Amino acid sequence: MTTIVSNGHNQEDYAKTVFGGGREHHEAEHVVEESETCGKILVVLSWILVCLTMPFSLMVCFKVVQEYERAVIFRLGRLLSGGAKGPGIFFILPCIDAYARVDLRTRTYDIPPQEVLTKDSVTVSVDAVVYYRVSNATVSIANVENAHHSTRLLAQTTLRNIMGQRPLHEILSERESISQHMKALLDEATDSWGINVERVEIKDVRLPIQLQRAMAAEAEAAREARAKVIAAEGEQKASRALREASEVIGDSPAALQLRYLQTLNTISAEKNSTIVFPLPIDMITYFMKAKEAV
Repeated sequence: MTTIVSNGHNQEDYAKTVFGGGREHHEAEHVVEESETCGKILVVLSWILVCLTMPFSLMVCFKVVQEYERAVIFRLGRLLSGGAKGPGIFFILPCIDAYARVDLRTRTYDIPPQEVLTKDSVTVSVDAVVYYRVSNATVSIANVENAHHSTRLLAQTTLRNIMGQRPLHEILSERESISQHMKALLDEATDSWGINVERVEIKDVRLPIQLQRAMAAEAEAAREARAKVIAAEGEQKASRALREASEVIGDSPAALQLRYLQTLNTISAEKNSTIVFPLPIDMITYFMKAKEAV
């Protein structure tokens, strides 16, 4: 993380850290003392300018930030002690103070579709959405040039890296775990930028047309195989039921006649013009025996 030196820090310790000891250390102390002296003189001159141009200077010195904003103030190029200002009114000195507004509201970044080669060598197109916000306004300004742009680029590369380490079936079935893993990686990487990643969601996984057709054919074949197995089991159960019914009808000839009548009733209910009437074999046998007797 980049070291931030403010007016409230020990300038002597900072000089020791940067320049080392000995003669260089004394020279560094001299430079720091001159810088502090020059800074104090400029601050006094700025206050004099404010007093001389009163009340017009108040229009320049007083600034307002909204409830969802913070102001990071730099005085003579150094970060002003006390952290970010706001919300509400804050005061700056003309000519020597500069400030940057930071929006603390949650932002949404729609990651464009990324062409990814999965672990099992399948090309897929994956897109996601990232919800993030600035958690530390001072760090987001002092430690990175553009925190939002850096977070978006990191989200794209992280999505490609995670998808490239997993096979296709995990990408399709474990979106929730992939989203949580990506959120943890982004949150850890952007913590030094003052960014807090709140949520990551995988929106869509697009497969090539040929792969979609192959998967559809495979699923259709599996469904047909299950249908044939179910039909065979039904035929087996039906044959057993018919065998039991034939045994019952064979024991009672009257049951066969009742079955004939039930069949006629079923046919007549369908309003058919042709009715097939089953003639019992016993009647034909009776007439044949009578003819032989004559």
